[in-house]
Amino acid sequence: MTDYSHSPRPHRRAGGPPLGPLAIVTLALTVAGIVTLIAGTGSAPAPFASPAEVAAWYAAHPTAIRIGALLQFGSAVPLGILTASVYARQLRLGVRVPGPVIGLFGGIAASIALATSALVTWTLSFPDALGSPDAVALLARFSFGLGGVAYATGLGLLIAGIAVPALILRFVPRWLAILGLVLGVAGELSFLSLALEPLQALLPIVRFGGGVWLIAVALLLPRSRPRRDPSDPRVEHRAEG
Repeated sequence: MTDYSHSPRPHRRAGGPPLGPLAIVTLALTVAGIVTLIAGTGSAPAPFASPAEVAAWYAAHPTAIRIGALLQFGSAVPLGILTASVYARQLRLGVRVPGPVIGLFGGIAASIALATSALVTWTLSFPDALGSPDAVALLARFSFGLGGVAYATGLGLLIAGIAVPALILRFVPRWLAILGLVLGVAGELSFLSLALEPLQALLPIVRFGGGVWLIAVALLLPRSRPRRDPSDPRVEHRAEG
């Protein structure tokens, strides 16, 4: 019989779609949605602006708001696919800590929050159907809570769930993993902006900084990790140590 006991074991290969294009498309659609709103409306009213001001803004720019909502909804789809793909990649790489599950929860939550916010924003492009400025302002704040705070919080969990294992197992450069931890903390602290308006500055930092970070990690995260060969003396040495 042929002895296969000392033959090298195959590498764990990562399947699924490539991570880099998914991360790039997610950020590109996000930026396109923001640019569309800025170009078509000038600037959006603050979340805590008066109902009359909020309703007037939605009534004056329905087309730009609908296109922006469409692009925002579109960005939520590749984000969900990216989240699932990163989770599968981490399992393929042998990560057996809570990080991947935390990241999966955060990424899916961020994707759902963003998609729901986009649909609410699309609804607000028909302000006459809502009946009153108070109703428009209420839904606008709900949309902000979903697409701003809930999205940033979920994205922070996704980033942290990738950064912690990547730092410990050295999947990416140390500085990049530490930057991910900083962005993850910023995402979790962003919920304070619901009460402290100045902390709303964290939202674009997490949204755009996190998007760029995900692109970098998606391009650098290894696709496979060699299995340890029990016959390798170095493995025995590590086990004894």
